[in-house]
Amino acid sequence: MVETSEKNKGSFQNLESKKFEKIDTSIYTSSDDASLHVAKEIAKIIREKAAKGENAVLGLATGSSPTKVYDYLIEFHKKEGLSFKNVVTFNLDEYFPMNPDSLQSYVRFMKEHLFDHIDINSENINIPDGSLDVEQIRAYCNDYEEKIKSSGGLDIQLLGIGRTGHIGFNEPGSALNSRTRIIRLDQVTRKDAASDFFGNENVPSRAITMGIGSIIEAKKVYLLAWGEGKSKVIKRTVEGEVKASVPASFLQNHPNCEFIIDTAAASELTRIKTPWLVEECNWTDKLIIQATISLANDVNKAILKLTNEDYNEFGMGSLIAEFGLAEEINLKVFNHLQRTITGWPGGKPNVDDSTRPERAKPAKKTSMIFSPHPDDDVISMGGTLIRLVDQGHDVHVAYQTSGNIAVFDDEVIKSLDFVREVVGDNPLNETISATISKVKENILNKKPGEVDPPEIQNYKGLIRKGEAKSACRSCGVKDDNMHFLNLPFYETGTVRKKPIGEEDVQIIYDLLNKTKPHQIFAAGDLSDPHGTHRVCLDAIFKAVYRLKEEGAEWLEDTYVWLYRGAWQEWGISDIEMAVPIGPKDLMRKRKAIFKHQSQKDEAMFPGNDKREFWQRAEDRNHDTAEEYNRLGLAEYEAMEAFVQWKF
Repeated sequence: MVETSEKNKGSFQNLESKKFEKIDTSIYTSSDDASLHVAKEIAKIIREKAAKGENAVLGLATGSSPTKVYDYLIEFHKKEGLSFKNVVTFNLDEYFPMNPDSLQSYVRFMKEHLFDHIDINSENINIPDGSLDVEQIRAYCNDYEEKIKSSGGLDIQLLGIGRTGHIGFNEPGSALNSRTRIIRLDQVTRKDAASDFFGNENVPSRAITMGIGSIIEAKKVYLLAWGEGKSKVIKRTVEGEVKASVPASFLQNHPNCEFIIDTAAASELTRIKTPWLVEECNWTDKLIIQATISLANDVNKAILKLTNEDYNEFGMGSLIAEFGLAEEINLKVFNHLQRTITGWPGGKPNVDDSTRPERAKPAKKTSMIFSPHPDDDVISMGGTLIRLVDQGHDVHVAYQTSGNIAVFDDEVIKSLDFVREVVGDNPLNETISATISKVKENILNKKPGEVDPPEIQNYKGLIRKGEAKSACRSCGVKDDNMHFLNLPFYETGTVRKKPIGEEDVQIIYDLLNKTKPHQIFAAGDLSDPHGTHRVCLDAIFKAVYRLKEEGAEWLEDTYVWLYRGAWQEWGISDIEMAVPIGPKDLMRKRKAIFKHQSQKDEAMFPGNDKREFWQRAEDRNHDTAEEYNRLGLAEYEAMEAFVQWKF
């Protein structure tokens, strides 16, 4: 069960032992709360230095991790009068070559996210210059280092962390004593940046970065990390050995470094993943399930075959001592997993539903499936969608964004050429020909990473809309039940979106209030590397809370189920509804995904996984079914998984 409430806010930093951790690590339930903590610490330094007539020297980072910190600093400035007149800043890095006015420039990033909104003196802002000639860079980097020293050194250094373990652009292999310099970007780093540049081929191969030696000399270091995508590198950095292949691990030797992370980024740490190996546990039902499944995987046994000796040998002797024989614990966990499996995701009519994930009544439900992008519905829960339709439920699909930035330019030309052929000798053909010529000219003259004009953004959105309709029809969804919300936050033409706004929430509120669904399915995939899933889920949460506060009676009978996206699946211990998919329906799901032809063969933003989306989805569904089977439950072809959100 996923819970979201004010009570959950705060830090876990004092609740568990940290004996496996070599860096001070604070875990927060919310990245907002974590960011607020860091912003308060920065504000404190600024005020203390101002009171002494001194400058506060800040090392700043770009990327998604520190943006909320900057939002809070702007808020402190506007609402509390925090002045930045005594602040000197040094940014970590910049792509090379890079014009400071370019869309992807870190100069532009810092202006948009911080500098344009506070009273900092422009001469106190220092960001590596990506527009220099190569011959000038060595001297420039030496001057950058000297300027940091002459400013008194960095009081605070903000950091993010890349999947390779890089800090700044210090890629694996960087030396502990490295200084500001030009470097060649790792291929993984370039792939991670590809979405910002509208394709991997447009990402610069080099960058200017402060060195690890420069970072280590800061008086205080805060490294920020959000989301499960960072969990593995956080574990390697915090619990692993210090080595150049994980540059962030050098921070283990810093005397005043703190990692500020959310629960998702902490999910691989020993104290979170296997807390029974750290200290005596409070054995809740949730933890018992987690531990038993982990043990079964460790010893490669079905759950009902686990013995007392297995539990004792893997650090769970206290569980046996407290709850009795292994057989009793095994049966408890096995029965829990068995009850999560249902072929009736809308509830099975006329049966005892007391142990089933969904209610039997009403027999025919209104089901609202929210899809952040136009293909998330069929990729992530296409089998369940098909099952709901086949079982007679009134299934609606709401596409939250247009997905227009994920369409290649030639898809637009191909579609317009088709229209021109259909029109033929019709007088309208001249207008269409002129439009196609204009589009082609725009595409040919467009610079790498340049934003499409609104006209082409609209064409790309229409392409994805047509594909979504085709996929829906193949699943049996009625045309009137397809809702294209085009949430305004998304329509920037770039990967970087606007914050969720009142208009976004109101659109979802109005749709829910109109349809009054018995079931809401939403993307709970917070690992989405582009953040759209996260924002779309937040908009749904806000709309639901508003309806609840207003006393919407129909909401009392509504279940909210969260699915994952193309990136990964819920862990078995988290799953609360597992829907088996047979070979026939799995093929129907695949064909529905194929309707999204603009995303077929090659997607604009594939992430670090080379497989096509249909392959990722099928492999993930097969893996979930195999894991249930390996634990001793029935063998199915594939499974889709859901977690319930209690609001």
